[in-house]
This record gives sequence, C-alpha cells and structure tokens, in this order.
Amino acid sequence: MEFSNSLKAEEYLDRLRTFMEHKVLPSEPIYHEQREALKISGQPHVLPAVIEELKEYARAKGLWNLFLPDAHEPAHGLTVTDYAALAEITGWSPEMAPEALNCSAPDTGNMEVLHLFGNEAQKRQWLEPLLRGDIRSGFAMTEPDVASSDASNISTSINRIGDEFVINGRKWWTTGAMDPRCHVLIVMGLTDPNAESYRRQSMVLVPMDTPGLSIVRNLTVFGYEDQHGHAEILFENVKVPVANLIGEQGSGFEIAQARLGPGRVHHCMRAIGMAERALSLMVSRSAERTAFGKGLNQQGVIQEWIANARIDIEQARLLVLKTAWLIDTVGAKAARKEIAAIKVVVPRMAERIIDHAIQTHGAAGVSQDTPLAAMFAGIRTLRIVDGPDEVHLRDIARIELKSQPSSRK
Repeated sequence: MEFSNSLKAEEYLDRLRTFMEHKVLPSEPIYHEQREALKISGQPHVLPAVIEELKEYARAKGLWNLFLPDAHEPAHGLTVTDYAALAEITGWSPEMAPEALNCSAPDTGNMEVLHLFGNEAQKRQWLEPLLRGDIRSGFAMTEPDVASSDASNISTSINRIGDEFVINGRKWWTTGAMDPRCHVLIVMGLTDPNAESYRRQSMVLVPMDTPGLSIVRNLTVFGYEDQHGHAEILFENVKVPVANLIGEQGSGFEIAQARLGPGRVHHCMRAIGMAERALSLMVSRSAERTAFGKGLNQQGVIQEWIANARIDIEQARLLVLKTAWLIDTVGAKAARKEIAAIKVVVPRMAERIIDHAIQTHGAAGVSQDTPLAAMFAGIRTLRIVDGPDEVHLRDIARIELKSQPSSRK
C-alpha cells in the first residue's frame, strides 16, 4: 500500500483546503444565523442561502461530485483512496462542506446506486439532476416496527399488480426527506416473502409527490433538528410503474451492500475530520484557561487526552485508508471485514475525543458557542447509522472464525 496521496489527490486537496479555510469555515456563523431565521419563519428544512453560494463556488473550482469518479463530465477519476483524504477535510464542517460539494449523504449513496444499477431512463430522470445538484433524494430502508439492523426483517410490502408496484408500510429515519428539494426516494421493501432470505427484497424509485405517500413527522437527533430532516413516512397503496424497479427483482440486499461499502469509508473519514477539529479545539482551549495555578495544557490529565487523541486518530486513519485501498484493488466484497471494522473503530474514537474536548471546554462545550455538542450528537448517532456496532462486531467475528483453521475442528 502506498501511504502518500496521489498527485491528483494532492491537487484536489490543495483546492479543497483553500475552499474550507477561506469560504466554508468563515461562513459557519452566517449558516447558523440563516438557519435560525428559517426556523423562526417556520421553514426549518429549507437550505440556507449561504450554502447555495458555496455550491456555486465549489462547482466553479471543480470541487463537485468528487465521490463518484466517472459519472459526470469532466470525469475526475478519483479513487476511493483519493476521495478518502478529501472526505476527511469536509469533516471539519460536516453540516456545510459535504453539501457544498454535492457529496452529502444520502444523495451520494443514491447516486452510486443509480450509476451502478439504474437503467438509462432512470439515470436521465433522477441521476442527472442529482449530479447537477438540482434536487435531493432519500433512502427509505429502516422501519420502526422491526430490528432493521437485520435487513431481512424489512416488512414494507412491494407487490406487483399488472404494470405497477403497490407499496404499503412505514419507514423512518429517511434522511433528507424533509428537505423541500427532495424529489425522490429509493425504497427497499419485500417483493417475494417466500424467496431465499437475501432475495426477498427489492428497491424501487418513488417520487415524493406520489399519492399515498405521507410524511408523519420529523425525527430529531438528541434534540437537534437537522436541516435535511429525518422523516417517518407512511406508504398507503402507493403505486409506481414497474419500470421504477432498480436492477432486478430480489436484488435489494445486494444493492444495499454495494451502496454501503464506499459510503462507510466516506462516513468514517468525515468522522476523522471531526475528531481532528475537536482535538484542535481542545488544544486551543487548554492553552487559554488556567486552573489551580496552572494552564490546562499543563495538567497531566489534559496532556494524556491530547496524546491519546493523536495516537487514536492516526491509528484509525491508517485502518480506513487500508480499507479504501482494498476497495480500490480487490473490491468491497473482499474488504468486508475491514469495512465492518472501521465502522466500529472510527465513531468510537471520534466520540471519545469529542467528549474530552467538551470536558476541556467545561460548560461552553455543551452550548451552541462551539460545534462540539452538535458534533457529539452526530458522532454518537453514527454508531447506529448503517448498522449498529454490535452487527459489525458479529460480522467480524464470523469472518475471523471462518478464516482460522482451529475454528473448523
């Protein structure tokens, strides 16, 4: 494995660092002011205008759709490993930077699905406007009435009647669906309950304005109301053409796995960026405050937190980069153990560092005066998003047990 960034990645990194330093980070106070004004006016899920300005700048600088190497013109050709370094930089401002680059979830995963599995008509209708940033999308898989960490539990029915699919069920945590720019959902549901367990599910495209689709409520994260929202959605005899099926019937689980491989690298590298920012804030705060006759940065416990943070970040980053490299060289299926491992290691690491940064800031750390409280809420949630820690640990153990000769006796 090569540990230095490619020349292409370095060129994009230079541009992205400049963009973050001179445009994104200085715009954070403006973003929060605009969001507060929108909330007061009853529009909590409308995108603040400053993001649209950043998007135009990013597009002009070629910092657009960086996660997808060959689905737009001009194609930038970045590998998963190349993009990993870029995703880390965007983690310094997770609410703003990914959106400004058209690289925010769940659109990234949905665009990858359409790029890999969509037909030409689906790409024209949905992928192209998503790549342009004209619309947003949602991914409806998780359900409130079953343990959705086991995708075979998904019970929303997708029944074929003539030339239509009829969808009935309830989804929640459909990220992005509260945003008025969200025009389409990718819905995963049960098309054949009698098939082999991993061939029962399919994915279909459902426009948001389809009759029978209704938003029940928005779900908050530790009390935070995200701009894009997390919707609970009811499907009551929702009808879409059979042509809205993505891939083949029964391929929903396979598509979901393909969607999650690179996506977990993206999530984890952004989380490393959040940990880096938290460490930077902890170091700055500890240099500004004195307690019991010594600066905080001279207190042994604070020094230990800072030292362990640096060690933990470096270890986690190396594992994620190895995983990205494996995806590039042997594919996501062969990197399954590493993909599961980073999903456990990185959020735990970042949560611990952000927690120590909050502690170093005292009461200020849990207030709106720093990004730390919101970062903590987001990173704690990441230990559940895309599968809880326990599911990934189970997968790692099973792979490891199969690989050890002594376990087969």
